Amino acid sequence: MRVLVTGAGGFIGGVLVRRLLSEGVAGHPLRRLVAVDLALEGLPDDARLTPVVGSIAEPGVLERSLAEPVDAVFHLASVPGGAAEEAPDLGRRVNLDATAHLLALLREQGTRPRLVFASTIAVYGHPLPEVVDEHTPPRPVLSYGAHKLAAEVLIADASRRGWVDACSLRLPGVVARPGDGAGLVSAFMSELFWKLTAGEPIVLPVSAHGTAWWISVGACVDNLLHAATVDTAALDARRVLQMPALHLSVGAVVQALLGTHRLEQRALVRYEPQEAVQRLFASFPPLRTPLAERLGLHHDHSAEALVRRATAH
Repeated sequence: MRVLVTGAGGFIGGVLVRRLLSEGVAGHPLRRLVAVDLALEGLPDDARLTPVVGSIAEPGVLERSLAEPVDAVFHLASVPGGAAEEAPDLGRRVNLDATAHLLALLREQGTRPRLVFASTIAVYGHPLPEVVDEHTPPRPVLSYGAHKLAAEVLIADASRRGWVDACSLRLPGVVARPGDGAGLVSAFMSELFWKLTAGEPIVLPVSAHGTAWWISVGACVDNLLHAATVDTAALDARRVLQMPALHLSVGAVVQALLGTHRLEQRALVRYEPQEAVQRLFASFPPLRTPLAERLGLHHDHSAEALVRRATAH
């Protein structure tokens, strides 16, 4: 089996590449894995791995990546929210134009590969309704969410035409991203895990009662791999699934971390809510995903399991 992963050097992409090399797709071992990203340091030394360094928006990068036909594509590459807002032309080229180009190349390939697309909960916009479910209409308020929604539509149309057999997954907050998360307002969601795991203090820009949708990178990759096996006949014409996530308060995640590592909160955690951060990243309503769960997607099931899996990679 030949597989292409865009965004393979990223937080989620790196974990996905390792899982693909060790497990294959639906029990089918890999013959070739083409990994594409701006940088690909730290990936396994494996003869089946073909690295392609560059932006998917650069001329020739996707063509080189698809020099041989592929059986499956995991399309993760993107310019994220804040960066896309600051550089809208770059965001459009990577998040939307390159996706359209990828679909055109897969059409030329003529083999109808399975395509799993990493979309985002940013398509829902703000403010969110009292409950979000699989029928909540998307109303993006940022370019990132608009581009991802437009890409979903293009991918659904390519599926209708028989160019690909696709499933788009809307990803929630995935933890715990390594590094300091410079430039990401939501970086506190991952920093929280690493700081408390190391027994270091942290000041959180949201209240303890603020709620978010959480999933570990391990569970997220479980779902991406499973999406490549879902019977797409069970999906409607949109070809979209909302990835399940735990709906937890920040305080509940803090308590799970403190309990796991047997730490005292008073000396380590301080809450200094900032209105804008609280509104965007800690005011999430309950999330209902019965179709996704019926098709075999899942979240981490508990705050304690979230903590274990989020820091296991």
